[in-house]
Amino acid sequence: MSGSLPPLYALRAFEVAARTNSFTRAAEDLSLTQGAVSRHIKNLEAVLGCQLFERKGPKVQLTEQGRILSQELSEGFRTIENACYLFKDSRTRVRLKAPTSLTVRWLLNSLRNYKRDNPSEEVHLNSVWMDVDTVDFYSEPYDCAILLGNGHFGRNLGMIKLIDEWLIPICSPDLSRYIKAEQDLINATIIHPSPDRRDWKRWLSRLNITGGINTHGGLVFDTLEQGVLAAIQGHGVSIGDLSMVASEVQSGVLELPCKKAVSTGDGYYLVWPKGSPKEAYINRLGDFLKDNVPDIEIPGVAFLSMTP
Repeated sequence: MSGSLPPLYALRAFEVAARTNSFTRAAEDLSLTQGAVSRHIKNLEAVLGCQLFERKGPKVQLTEQGRILSQELSEGFRTIENACYLFKDSRTRVRLKAPTSLTVRWLLNSLRNYKRDNPSEEVHLNSVWMDVDTVDFYSEPYDCAILLGNGHFGRNLGMIKLIDEWLIPICSPDLSRYIKAEQDLINATIIHPSPDRRDWKRWLSRLNITGGINTHGGLVFDTLEQGVLAAIQGHGVSIGDLSMVASEVQSGVLELPCKKAVSTGDGYYLVWPKGSPKEAYINRLGDFLKDNVPDIEIPGVAFLSMTP
């Protein structure tokens, strides 16, 4: 191959034929004749020096080499399509990826207000459950994303910090009557809003509560939202991000049995690839969201950094 790539049209013909498992379907999708698709694939096999399809009469089946090439090409063409979409798509339409709990608890209302103030701009929101908040702008169809983390999301990314994470215990008003101090948590059912139980561990560690409270037991959920709902229903004491539960606390639906909020050092960031054709619109969206973060001013709450 002398360092050169096979013809792009041959690679595309093979990728479509492999995906549809049919030369006929590939010909229809590419507006070619079946004979042309067959010739492209034979030429590709000659260039690569391997057989990509096993031909059994009118039926074709990928070989192992063909399967590997198909997987790689599908990802590659998807990356190319996403890159081109940035320039074909409307510059005023922004595709946003965001965590599910943040979306339900704050983002939906904020985006509605943003649309009211910027009627000519569109934000296409995709709310996604993420065990670890990540985005790959080369393979995922997004212009920007809101991620929870410490701000180190990778190189060549622009970012705006929106909200700091402050952990604090939450429970129903009925249950709060039995919890007057941190040590009273020993007798409470602990609700974990994530399988790794990290939030309770961080909060307890900062308050130097190392014994008596069993973080290995309790109820375990996948999301902050599930933990909040379980706490509202009186199933135990959950740990939540004060920004995400402030409205329920202010309305009396939830209580803060221990009014000490602990900063984790993490926060929610709007991130995007630097140099994006939509960067100006993403910046405007980020500035709006930053100016409309939840109010966490609640009487009696002490705010503690992660380290004393």
